[in-house]
Amino acid sequence: MNIRYLHREPGKVSFQERCESYGQRPAVFWFTGLSGAGKSTIADQFEKTLFDRGQIIYTLDADDLRKNLNADLGFSMKDREENVRRAAESARLLQEAGVIVLATFISPTIASREKARAIARNGLFFEIYVKASLQTCIKRDPKGFYQKAQNGEIKNYTGIDSIYEEPLHADLVLNTDLNNADVCVQQLLEFALNNGIISKEA
Repeated sequence: MNIRYLHREPGKVSFQERCESYGQRPAVFWFTGLSGAGKSTIADQFEKTLFDRGQIIYTLDADDLRKNLNADLGFSMKDREENVRRAAESARLLQEAGVIVLATFISPTIASREKARAIARNGLFFEIYVKASLQTCIKRDPKGFYQKAQNGEIKNYTGIDSIYEEPLHADLVLNTDLNNADVCVQQLLEFALNNGIISKEA
């Protein structure tokens, strides 16, 4: 059966009704950056901050999807692109349910991140570049992967023997070489408020 014949019947609750009920605009915050830059640390803390304000929010973590939905994918560039596509489609489904989504994926190429932006609702996708030098990330090496990659135990590791294209026009840059997680979360909160994702009255 050709997918062009598939058609979803509209539900009884509209997107706008969900937004009004939850008191938020369901944006996708797409955190990109090298492994060890601080994407998950910042996203987790930001999620707790927004949750405590009463927002409906969820974090899509790369490791979680790799273990389940994307378990069939490897780490070739083609598989990485598909990994990002599936993550973006998952984020869009949550977004349609009125949820603010924090997606933490290295997503190494500009093209893959632009595809993720195209999948999300227009105007409700924000590329968040969690910036840290490769030297800083290697020094942190929270999972020990950089050491394994340098020893040849892991192939196609971003920053070592696989590319990472820095964002050229990120919506927000969080520099973790200069700032700790608390400062970065405050910058995110101000960004969300200034862009009308959440209300100042929350």
